[in-house]
Amino acid sequence: MSSQLWQAMTARVERGDFPGLVGVVARGDDEVVHAVGVTAFGGDVPMRRDTPFRITSMTKPVLAAVTLMLAEDDVLDLEEPVATFLPELAGQRVLARPDAPLGDTVPAVRPVTVEDLLTFTLGFGIVLGPDHETDPPYPIVQAWRDLDLRLAEPEPRTRLGPDDWIQRFGSLPLIHQPGETWMYNVGTRVLGVLLARATDSTLGDLLHDRVFAPLGMRSTGFSLPADRVAEIPLHYQTDSSTGMLIRSEIEPREVWSTPPAFPNGSGGLLSTADDYLAFTRMLLNGGVHGGTRLLSEKSVAAMTSNHLTPEQIESGGFFLSGSGWGYGLGVTVKADEVGGPGRYGWSGGFGTDWFTDPREGLIFIVLSQVSDLLWSGALTEFGKLAYEENL
Repeated sequence: MSSQLWQAMTARVERGDFPGLVGVVARGDDEVVHAVGVTAFGGDVPMRRDTPFRITSMTKPVLAAVTLMLAEDDVLDLEEPVATFLPELAGQRVLARPDAPLGDTVPAVRPVTVEDLLTFTLGFGIVLGPDHETDPPYPIVQAWRDLDLRLAEPEPRTRLGPDDWIQRFGSLPLIHQPGETWMYNVGTRVLGVLLARATDSTLGDLLHDRVFAPLGMRSTGFSLPADRVAEIPLHYQTDSSTGMLIRSEIEPREVWSTPPAFPNGSGGLLSTADDYLAFTRMLLNGGVHGGTRLLSEKSVAAMTSNHLTPEQIESGGFFLSGSGWGYGLGVTVKADEVGGPGRYGWSGGFGTDWFTDPREGLIFIVLSQVSDLLWSGALTEFGKLAYEENL
């Protein structure tokens, strides 16, 4: 008999919400994978459990895990100023208010630390305007666009290399004082440059050596071979002017067959259901994979615990929607429609999502390339049904 989760996924595909989906539910060593539909509307290529997806912001937890590995190896310290590795950021001042002219600044009360990057409290990120619109026409927003920093959108990619990118970023003032306000997305972009500098490596090589290879994540990276790239589903989202789902490929899929100029630590990875499951299982197992410890239990606990005040959670607006934030991922602080507090995980803006409920020993991953997954009610529906899945 088919499960309720499979039925719900299939129903949404049949009514045209998605061309296809891949869903994973796991408890302990058991898992079930549902691959439903096809990779493009009108297409005939079936979704498979090894279909590669742009996981966009589900990149962030991977970066956080590597940062904690390097902290355990004494390569860096979470309380260390970022300027130790990124001297381009030394002496950044702070805008008098978010909409101030770029020259209207005050001194920073303290340096930005590595932990500030992990908790997104460095004082810089996507700006929420007075009506909660993203990136209103403030001088700082126009400035980062003029510098081609691409701080919000995963595509099109910036053409800048890491050194040029961080130099341009360092020419801008911060928007808030370090440690004061949660602001989305930019912390892990900066962190990616810092980790590469700290290890005298590229971010892609670092993630491969410390995470992907040990976990057997063979189809995860900032690029994949051309034959795998050809299997990436097309991306769709609703056109706000027509209410219709439209194909929204900003860049051709072929760009994923070569390493990017700037490896985007906030949203630049491709991955598959089984690969990401290996990563999430390592976290649920307290940092152990296959009998090998990659991360200490203490680090996993720090990564998956809320670090924000109620005021900072509120400042996160619709990005957090009342959830807290650990290191590179969201943490629920109160019961909601899906389950109780303590779940951790994160979504990707192109239509992917993951959460782990450590109290239940449950992992749920759902992968699409339809951005509407995040606001259509599907996540709540699928998440509730994941708890009822019979493995």
